[in-house]
Amino acid sequence: MSEDTERAVEALLFAAAGPLGLTDLQRRLPEDADVPAAIEALKARYAGRGVELAEVAGRWRLQTAQDLSWLMTEEREEPRRLSKAAQEILAITAYHQPVTRAEMEQIRGVQTSRGSLDVLLELGLVKMRGRRRSPGRPVTYGTTDAFLEHYGLANLSDLPGMAEMKAAGLLDLNMPADFSIPDPSQPHLDEDPLEEGDAPEFHQDYLGEE
Repeated sequence: MSEDTERAVEALLFAAAGPLGLTDLQRRLPEDADVPAAIEALKARYAGRGVELAEVAGRWRLQTAQDLSWLMTEEREEPRRLSKAAQEILAITAYHQPVTRAEMEQIRGVQTSRGSLDVLLELGLVKMRGRRRSPGRPVTYGTTDAFLEHYGLANLSDLPGMAEMKAAGLLDLNMPADFSIPDPSQPHLDEDPLEEGDAPEFHQDYLGEE
């Protein structure tokens, strides 16, 4: 791995508006450029410094070191905050995906309103994944790369422990013993791909906010 490749990768990451994957970097560099080696060299170079190289959703970005994040904090009015219902739905989706609206309601014990799920879809934190191979073929939902980027997660295995989420009441207490955090990028055995025109499903008589 040449120093020129390391410098070029560093420059691309510094100038990028968002995280870049290995493919993104390789596309901008000569064919023989060793991008993975450059990433490893930059990780070592930035280790312990005020700026670090971090992996989010399988891509890379330069960011402020976690222990210095307090320096960048400013108080401001958030234009849009997630409601408690939306936060619960997001947590359930992250840990139970692929999950249907009916399954969300079963876990929470209340119906899921159009507003709460629509906000998550609009923000790009949740997406429609496919259709469950069961009567009615309900739409299934999962989290997105934007979800991982927003919470600074390299992948779903970096989510908080299930014990913490159970204690907060955001996970089904009756989950099977072999339950594990799923990978939404992988196909699910009882799930078919979405078809053109598929849309979220809601009770027609329950459209208000929770």
